Amino acid sequence: MKITLEILAIALIASVALGIYRIERGPTAADRMLAPMLFGTTGTALTLLLAEIEGIHSLYDMALVFALLGALTTVAFVKRAWGPDE
Repeated sequence: MKITLEILAIALIASVALGIYRIERGPTAADRMLAPMLFGTTGTALTLLLAEIEGIHSLYDMALVFALLGALTTVAFVKRAWGPDE
């Protein structure tokens, strides 16, 4: 089971690498914002995997904070990019 979780962690890290590429190549602000949203969800997933692999249960709380911060970041971006004047 631990090997499977470690393989999943490597796949998530590869996903982050692709997100970095998207930030560099994204033609619009919305394209560039999707990558940090990916980082938020991937960071949450990696934290949950680490909590499961190592058995550190306090990391579940940290993953919850990451998820909440990711949601707030998305809302802030949408309010900034598509504000009341548009």
